[in-house]
Amino acid sequence: MGDTERKLFVLDTNILLHEPLAIYSFQEHDVVIPMTVLEELDRIKDSKRDVARDARVAIRALESIFHDATPDEISEGIPVSGAGSHSGTISILADFELQETVKAFADKAGDNRILNAVLYIQNKRAPRSVVLVTKDINMRLRAKGAGVLHVEDYRTDQLIDDIQYLTKGFQKCTGKFWDSVSEVESYNLNGITYHSLDKTPLEPTFINQYIIDEESDFAAQVHQLEGEKLTLKDMSRERMMHRKAWDIMPKNIYQAMAMDALLDPEIDLVILTGAAGSGKTLLTLAAALEQTIEKGMFDKIIVTRNTPDIGESIGYLPGTEEEKMMPWLAAVTDTLEALHKHDHCTEGSLKYICDKANIQFKSINFMRGRSIQNAFVLLDECQNLTASQIKTIITRCGEGTKIVCSGNLAQIDSHYLTPVTSGLTYMVEQFKNFSASANIHLNGVVRSRLAKFAEENL
Repeated sequence: MGDTERKLFVLDTNILLHEPLAIYSFQEHDVVIPMTVLEELDRIKDSKRDVARDARVAIRALESIFHDATPDEISEGIPVSGAGSHSGTISILADFELQETVKAFADKAGDNRILNAVLYIQNKRAPRSVVLVTKDINMRLRAKGAGVLHVEDYRTDQLIDDIQYLTKGFQKCTGKFWDSVSEVESYNLNGITYHSLDKTPLEPTFINQYIIDEESDFAAQVHQLEGEKLTLKDMSRERMMHRKAWDIMPKNIYQAMAMDALLDPEIDLVILTGAAGSGKTLLTLAAALEQTIEKGMFDKIIVTRNTPDIGESIGYLPGTEEEKMMPWLAAVTDTLEALHKHDHCTEGSLKYICDKANIQFKSINFMRGRSIQNAFVLLDECQNLTASQIKTIITRCGEGTKIVCSGNLAQIDSHYLTPVTSGLTYMVEQFKNFSASANIHLNGVVRSRLAKFAEENL
């Protein structure tokens, strides 16, 4: 490859916080790290922010590349080893020296120094393409305004380009389902009807995906995929709609599909996405109590979620770990109260249920290193987790454990995540072909007519 064809990628700090090993993702091209980025990583690595660990991982990765290099070699570029067949280089630019050279920004702010560095390299290395890579939308706008020719988001870890292409866990066929089927083989096994048919009309389809239609009571689940054929398990919409868990019945077909997955002992991972008020937490808790107390399938229920700024905030709250977690898990306790609001003594019922079901409220920070056996785990607010945080939790699950991950991609609070890079999106895409998982997107808001109108119109 000619030198002019090799691109120069200048990385912003947020790229290394989002993906600490991003330096290995640019293959045969050259990567430049401005000194300002190292200074910002240094400040963050000792902070109590949730990205401090990622900053340390990025610094260690850079140290392993530069540890034997001379200052001249570092500024010229070191070949990136340990990255497969990659033939690119990585260098550090002393951008604090460039203030007199480039007059784009006069102050010393970190972002401005990085922009000055990009403009300097763009002028010096022309006609080579110099690309600023940043996840900061405002930084991308400012860079273009300052004269940077090429600005990009970091998309290497994105499994999909647009959230609208995310699989919903079900397919809704127009008209009547059977009108579109030409050949089918049906058989009965242990009282369940199965249909074997050509999968082409249903592509793309995944294992455990639900199939419903608009004009009939048809409902089925993809039971098996083999070559050009698929096997559907006939579900009966009416039976699904009348299924109960802890005296809760589904209010629409989407909740019915979610409840079926939640109560299926063959499914170890259920992913629930949907708007606020669609019933994710209520259905999950009802299914958890039903299977733990009534059926004795689990020994305990563990409830956990991401807690923003937990490193700084949780220590100042009074009480035990469980009591400290209560402000963040109020959504779950509210749901428990809603399930038992008609009891003679709601408070007494809740205490009895929490003891009987052995409900434990845990901080996500203390999940690492554990092995969770025979438990029903509810991981709430997953949209704010990164892929690595979700991996940390799912890999804790041992034998006999079922985990339910729920979240709303419209309510991301993290500065470093977008709907397409959220761990929830990553999980939906990675597990869509896993036979022991199911994913349901809950359409419609059932909380109240007020909540429904707000969701649709605000």
